[in-house]
Amino acid sequence: MTSTNDIRRSFLEFFAGEGHAQVPSAPLVPHNDPTLMFVNAGMVPFKNVFTGLESRDYVTATSSQKCVRAGGKHNDLDNVGYTARHHTFFEMLGNFSFGDYFKERAIELAWNLITKEWGIDPDRLTATVYHDDDQAFDLWRKISGLPESRIIRIATADNFWSMGDTGPCGPCSEIFYDHGEHIPGGPPGSADEDGDRFVEIWNLVFMQYDQREEGRVDLPSPSIDTGMGLERIAAVLQGTHDNYEIDLFKALIAESAELTGTPPDGETAASHRVIVDHLRSASFLIADGVLPANEGRGYVLRRIMRRAMRHAHILGAKDPLMHRLVPALAAEMGGAFPELLRAQPLVEETLHHEEVRFRRTLDKGLKLLDEAVADMGEGDVLAGETAFKLYDTYGFPYDLTEDALRSRGLGIDRDGFDAAMAKQKAAARAAWKGSGEAASDTLWFDIAEEHGGTEFIGYTADEGEGQVVAIVKDGATVSTAGAGDEAIVLTNQTPFYAESGGQMGDTGTLTSGEMAATVSDTSKPLGRLHAHHVTVENGTIETGQVVSLAIDVDRRTRLRANHSATHLMHAALRNRLGEHVTQKGSLVAEDRLRFDFSHPKAVTAEEIAAIEADVNAQIRDNAAVVTRLMTPDEAVEAGALALFGEKYGDEVRVLSMGRNGAADYSVELCGGTHVSALGDIGLFVIVSESAVSAGVRRIEALTGEAARLWYRDREAKLLRAADALKTSADELPDRVAALTEDRKRLEKELAEAKKALAMGGGSAAGPETEEISGTAFLGQVANGLDPKSLRGLIDEAKSSLGSGIAAIVAVNDGRASVAVGVTDDLTDAHDSVALVRTAVEALGGKGGGGRPDMAQGGGPDGDKADAALDAIRSAIGG
Repeated sequence: MTSTNDIRRSFLEFFAGEGHAQVPSAPLVPHNDPTLMFVNAGMVPFKNVFTGLESRDYVTATSSQKCVRAGGKHNDLDNVGYTARHHTFFEMLGNFSFGDYFKERAIELAWNLITKEWGIDPDRLTATVYHDDDQAFDLWRKISGLPESRIIRIATADNFWSMGDTGPCGPCSEIFYDHGEHIPGGPPGSADEDGDRFVEIWNLVFMQYDQREEGRVDLPSPSIDTGMGLERIAAVLQGTHDNYEIDLFKALIAESAELTGTPPDGETAASHRVIVDHLRSASFLIADGVLPANEGRGYVLRRIMRRAMRHAHILGAKDPLMHRLVPALAAEMGGAFPELLRAQPLVEETLHHEEVRFRRTLDKGLKLLDEAVADMGEGDVLAGETAFKLYDTYGFPYDLTEDALRSRGLGIDRDGFDAAMAKQKAAARAAWKGSGEAASDTLWFDIAEEHGGTEFIGYTADEGEGQVVAIVKDGATVSTAGAGDEAIVLTNQTPFYAESGGQMGDTGTLTSGEMAATVSDTSKPLGRLHAHHVTVENGTIETGQVVSLAIDVDRRTRLRANHSATHLMHAALRNRLGEHVTQKGSLVAEDRLRFDFSHPKAVTAEEIAAIEADVNAQIRDNAAVVTRLMTPDEAVEAGALALFGEKYGDEVRVLSMGRNGAADYSVELCGGTHVSALGDIGLFVIVSESAVSAGVRRIEALTGEAARLWYRDREAKLLRAADALKTSADELPDRVAALTEDRKRLEKELAEAKKALAMGGGSAAGPETEEISGTAFLGQVANGLDPKSLRGLIDEAKSSLGSGIAAIVAVNDGRASVAVGVTDDLTDAHDSVALVRTAVEALGGKGGGGRPDMAQGGGPDGDKADAALDAIRSAIGG
């Protein structure tokens, strides 16, 4: 038997041997087609190559593309488990020519692979062509030798492919395999073509026209796009008409049967099929960055997961099942898709969390459903309001209720469900209008109500395409914005992160043909819309237009590093300073990070050095950053720290970084963008620590290149200082210390000299003692004298007087300080405080104080120093 992995490898190697570039599968989220929920065909990643918007370094290619059809117009979800060939996840094998070979080579390659390489019996094969494609008909007859009766002309759109209402298009040629008369069904084009006997295994699209509004014209370079479902061709090569009988599904179903203790076939077969099919979809979507949510792609993922989990419940699984099947899936498909292995812990964690959460409400919901249908008979219809209550109260999507009722032969009133949904939205809107929100927010509410929240694809992508859903200019919605206009543009999906949680919004560009707009900021009205603040540089942007969105990758890289470093620093602060440290605010900018936190005193230099060392140790260890999805309560119970100012919904992203022994170094709730591994931060340095308010400190820090340049600047300043002092950088500390000691010595000597001059020492004439009303008085003005010396000089003067009054006025930089001393025998007659206040008043000041024997004060007018002494003389003589 040829395994599924062997078939995939054989297909890719065959076309690689024919000169095709072997291209890895693109992610399931289509960043180049905003009209698609998920990649649903092998050609989607090459769409812009076919249309000429993108060129690559190859003209032929082959791939095995991951595809999901579970939302939007391509939705196979309801059929999975009940047919032999429907899947929500499948692989599309394909070969592509971008203006290189065309019909003849495409048919020749296809025929050689399936009949010569794989040995499929030509008698089992039938080809179809578009009814007027005579060229393809003749080529099939020439290359394959098929009789004309097995080259069937089809006049419907089944055999004519188009990318849209306009754009590349062309006829198709499908290859069918006949499973034999024992399987019901007829050949393509017949009345019973929908049976399982004849199965399409390959579709060759001959892209030869350009459909324009005025008509269809030939493409200058016709191209080839083919698609072969791996699961279908595996069934053919493994001798079964049932895709779920191939080795891949049999292995997964066997594991499901083992874990649930139920048989893989019989009455439980449909449930096992649902479980393993949905396991693949959910696991690959999570691996490609989609997480469960209440709208958009995340909501489709949740529907897929919960449908599988309900079938696990039907099988009697007592404990969560889905996450225990992931190792078996990884063993089967991890070799071809390494992203599944890399994301395996996240996949298991997400599936387990979702199933635990869903099981809490499943029993209640099913009980309500059982009560509602207890008296209903086959063919009856469940009230839409009841179905809505299941959705609104218990998280049962509509299709999950529909699936649960299918086995009972019951239906649902879809119109009633929709009416109940509309009624709830109207009530929510009325409640919001009365909540006191700013009137201007009505505009954003209207946009969100009509178009839903913006799908953020920026966790896994730096660029993508989006469809413009609204344009806001001067506070009102408009349909267009032209060159020179400043406007706010909203798209259905975007890689632009909107400012929140301290992280600044992304900048970048919006383009479409000649239209080009610069995005200067991205904000987040209502917490779920991503609003691009743009200036239109060229052309016109209009609603409904598909635009290419590209963030400033270098800026985002710096933001990621600074945001992740903030988490590490928060953990380091708590480890070093104590668990009282909590975040009080933050700014994550492209050039720096700022972090406010609770702490009663300044962080010492030693503590800062230790915090820096801790963070840089985590950076050097280069551990991967792990993202998990939890409810806020579960996250906090798991030890996660909630960030200041962040608004949390029903579910949150939990970021785990680094290691601290057996535990994570940092675990926080955060919706921001982060590095994938801590080594991407590069380097971390704290550049300042200061007070914000009582009990709140602020640290500013740098990472990566900014940190390196900061160190380089510090080094340059060090070298300049060393050069100025005629020494080396290594000897600079000792040289500065020596100079400091010399300065202290010289300052001391200068102060002593000034004191000596003030008291008459040295060569200058000192003050002379005079007598005022029988009291000895010594008064002196000293320019440049340190006011701190006054007290000591007054004591010396009093000692030299024996009995009397001394006053010294020190003048520095235009200001004056005055001190007055009275010997003990005179304090009953003269008070130093009163005398000094008299002098201070003459100096233009107020006050002055001390003791009766010694007082000191000062004033702003140093030019009045002599007047101050005269005021003291007058007071003594008074």
